[in-house]
Amino acid sequence: MKALRTLILSWASVTALLVPLVRSAGAQESPAPTSTLPANNVQQPTTPAPPVLRLTLEDALARARKNSPQFLAAQTDAAIARQDRYQAAAALLPTVTYNNEALYTQLGTGNNVRFIANNAAHEYVSQANVHETIDLLSVSNYRRASAASALAKARAEIASRGLVVTVVQSYYAVAAAQLKLEAAKKNGEEGDGFLKLTQDLEKGGEVAHSDVIKAELQVQDRHRQLLESQLGLLNARLDFAVLVFPDFNDNFELAEDLHASVPLPTLAEVQQRAARDNPDLRAALAAVQQAGHDVTGARAGYLPSLSFDYWYGIDAPQFAVDGPNGVPNLGSSAAATVNIPIWNWGVTQSRVKQAELRRTQAQRELSLAQRKLLAEIKSLYAEADTALNELSGLSRASELSGESLRLTTLRYKGGEATVLEVVDAQTTFAQTNAAYQDGALRYRVALANLQTLTGVLTTP
Repeated sequence: MKALRTLILSWASVTALLVPLVRSAGAQESPAPTSTLPANNVQQPTTPAPPVLRLTLEDALARARKNSPQFLAAQTDAAIARQDRYQAAAALLPTVTYNNEALYTQLGTGNNVRFIANNAAHEYVSQANVHETIDLLSVSNYRRASAASALAKARAEIASRGLVVTVVQSYYAVAAAQLKLEAAKKNGEEGDGFLKLTQDLEKGGEVAHSDVIKAELQVQDRHRQLLESQLGLLNARLDFAVLVFPDFNDNFELAEDLHASVPLPTLAEVQQRAARDNPDLRAALAAVQQAGHDVTGARAGYLPSLSFDYWYGIDAPQFAVDGPNGVPNLGSSAAATVNIPIWNWGVTQSRVKQAELRRTQAQRELSLAQRKLLAEIKSLYAEADTALNELSGLSRASELSGESLRLTTLRYKGGEATVLEVVDAQTTFAQTNAAYQDGALRYRVALANLQTLTGVLTTP
């Protein structure tokens, strides 16, 4: 008994020591709740969400032209070529410079100037000089710069039309991905409903458990397709945002309908516009002209050049308007120089040969551009026409597959159709809907490719 009393007293002592520690720990782990309201009951203002930017295709094109490095590089090249043309034109005009010199010549015996080029021990020159050179090379350089400017302008137009194709494809790819996601959600709901239907029919003993298994497999496949559609839409939006926005803005929505009716111009209209406005043809023609002026400039090395100089100012021993005894130091002089090439070891002949080879190659490329234009007109127009003709069939197939799915599901409920028929109808509906969206995107891109030939983008 004594031992038991001793044990009870020891346990009571330990308990008396542990209870305050447990209460203290509980107080540390469970702090008193604090109010989430700010001091003085003043509610902090919340930042409103930025509005969703609604983009039309024209808005997207305008933004892409401001942000595309490739397009801006082509525009920069065209601007540089225009400045080259301006400089070549200025080289044909007289130039005016003002020269200032102070010359010292060591005197010889009897105060004679040692160097025949100078007139006195101290000579001061302060003159304005008007200089003009007349030669065939300068004229040829100007014409070449004009052709180069036209070539750069045509290449900038090519870059602009190529950017249109890229923007159109990205813009309507987002629209197609959105429609595919909506269809995938609908297919998922159809699959979930069909799974529940098979489970209910199984409970009533109307169908076998294999129907439930097949329906569940179909649901898993529909959910996987939904995830893929979400990923596809995300990637399409990201690609479009990188192309259009300089600050990567993903808060936008599209204003135009992918399935809006867009007419296809006639083949005659496409051929007429392409013959008049095709930038590839203009670029090839400008390259031929540039190469022709290179030949002329190279042949100018065989001909003389004529230059004129006119000076007015001071060339005297004193830096003053008037010299000793009132003799005026101001005066003028003029010189005309004819440079006649005699011998340069065949360099001029080699330059002419080089220029002629470049001109021949440019002529070949022009002929190729003409043939390619004729082929591309027929090819791209056939692509657009085929896509348009298929689009109506794809639309009808999408409608029929949706109706077939509805009827097959009703027949399954009535015991007249098998689960395989329902699953096949669901798969067909998903495939035809995706094909319809892809067909609409194909037609839009085909129209954008046609505008690379004609310069006109067909819109609703």
